Amino acid sequence: MQYNVGTPEQYLSELEADWRKETLSVIRSMIQTHGSALTEGIEYKMLAYQLNGKTVFNLNAQKNYVSLYVGNTQKVENSDAMLKGLEHGKGCIRIKKSINLNETGIEEFIKSTIDVHMIGQNTDC
Repeated sequence: MQYNVGTPEQYLSELEADWRKETLSVIRSMIQTHGSALTEGIEYKMLAYQLNGKTVFNLNAQKNYVSLYVGNTQKVENSDAMLKGLEHGKGCIRIKKSINLNETGIEEFIKSTIDVHMIGQNTDC
């Protein structure tokens, strides 16, 4: 879903108070915890997290899942193991209602992705 907003606060206020908002908030917190150097903003009508002007993540609540966009997941070492149990493609991780984030490696994946960017590499497609 797309939200015509200008700030992360506006984005969050537009979300319905359901499981998607809760899940998105948990993922957002993980990004903020491990990526204190990242700047949060809006890009492509969704949350964006950038390092030195370069996008690391986009985060969005869709109709049936929460999407975490990372470019190319395969550029993160051991990504398949960390994302086991999560539906994902080359650059998009889809988190559905039935997923318990505590039973996944998503936080480790987020931290590893940030680490890749912090050493000057990227996860671009």
